[in-house]
Amino acid sequence: MVRDGYCPASMTKVEGQSTIATNRAARHQFFIEDTFECGIMLRGSEVKSLRESKVQIAEAFGLLDGGELWLHNLHIAPYSHSQAHSGHDPLRRRKLLLHRREIDRIAARLQQERLALVPLRMYFKDGRAKVEIALGKGKKMADKRQAIAQRDADREARREIGRALKQW
Repeated sequence: MVRDGYCPASMTKVEGQSTIATNRAARHQFFIEDTFECGIMLRGSEVKSLRESKVQIAEAFGLLDGGELWLHNLHIAPYSHSQAHSGHDPLRRRKLLLHRREIDRIAARLQQERLALVPLRMYFKDGRAKVEIALGKGKKMADKRQAIAQRDADREARREIGRALKQW
């Protein structure tokens, strides 16, 4: 919980936003094309669990069903102080809140191309839980190897520049 400017290590604060969870593997497994900020329908105990950063977003994915967007496999742990009858199902599907024109645009892209709806991060913005979802195209193994090689080359170049500056 964020109090008096204090944030636990898992929650970072940026101008009215505090990040709850990020999906770091998404950028490794997908080429990210478009991103959207959307709200998410939650129950009270889920919001309290999110404030404690008790969420796993890595296995989550979005689906279009009946003209609505749903987030599946988002694991929000039961709130530690809730009772059995007032808790929630950790893996229930959750409705994503977007404007109709955005949903229609996403639906058109999903029908035309082989894309996946991938959640990138969850955060609180002005006290409301938000999810950043992206349309992503799956990477093949060669693409992943190329990205790793590029990252290693960049790291080595930065290291060499640092060494050269130290000698000066």
